[in-house]
Amino acid sequence: MKFISFIKKDGSTAAGVLTNDGRNVVDIQVASNGKLPNDLIIYIKNHEKYKDLLNECLSSNLKEGVYSLEGLQLTAPLPTPVSFRDFYAFEEHVKTARERRGLKVVSEWYEFPVFYFSNHLAIKGPDEPIKIPTPSERLDYELEIACIIGKSGINIRAEEAEDYIFGYCILNDWSARDIQAKEMKVGLGPAKGKDFATSIGPYIVTKDEINQYRIEDRYDLKMEAKVNGFLLSSGNFKDIHYTFGQMIERASHDVMLYPGEIIGSGTVGTGCILELGADTHRWLQAGDEVELSITGLGSLKNKIIE
Repeated sequence: MKFISFIKKDGSTAAGVLTNDGRNVVDIQVASNGKLPNDLIIYIKNHEKYKDLLNECLSSNLKEGVYSLEGLQLTAPLPTPVSFRDFYAFEEHVKTARERRGLKVVSEWYEFPVFYFSNHLAIKGPDEPIKIPTPSERLDYELEIACIIGKSGINIRAEEAEDYIFGYCILNDWSARDIQAKEMKVGLGPAKGKDFATSIGPYIVTKDEINQYRIEDRYDLKMEAKVNGFLLSSGNFKDIHYTFGQMIERASHDVMLYPGEIIGSGTVGTGCILELGADTHRWLQAGDEVELSITGLGSLKNKIIE
């Protein structure tokens, strides 16, 4: 299934799923006569209890709560996730980005997957404008995949982590590179260089839909980024060094993970301007449209504004 959040005509936010043809959206609360929630976080926390009821609703002849996707205003599928950890898991990106700063990959990177916490209250959705943070002049995109935690767990082993994943979506970890570079010289961060916005969407795809792309413990998913229709980044999720299982094992070490938490993969190789070099493409400016596309996960677009 593909889960979305959207704005209804009365201004309220609702949770829904796309129909199989991708043309319509089912409002799960209306379709279930109020038995299912209008918030995806609540649904995810209770999805084992709710899934049979949802399947029953979708298989019935629905007359209420079905809307055309065309013209519907989507929000981030999880507008306020429980938390957001972003990892640094693609070796090509790590090597190239550090080389451009005259640095080598530290040996510790190969010992365990590393992450930072970002702002889970600054999540943006599809087609939502991204404001350039002041005083940045080096705004960048980052082409990533996110997984959504589906049940609580602590000290989860990598080989068991699949049971704790609800689904996946596209993630754009917007970065103000000039702000980020200065603060990281102090030995902390990234913080304000990332704090202003992270885009996710357009929907959360349940893991059963992604299994068709599985290759052992990885997925063959083509990842692309375009700026104003021009292809800049092209990679594949199967090239990731650390799997989501390994990331979840690291994140859950002596810490409880909860449903609705987001874990980002980090940037795929070639997946940002920092890595490509400003000689390949200038930093993002107001009016630019960035589109991230990933096999099975759809397309996520945002326009840059002042």
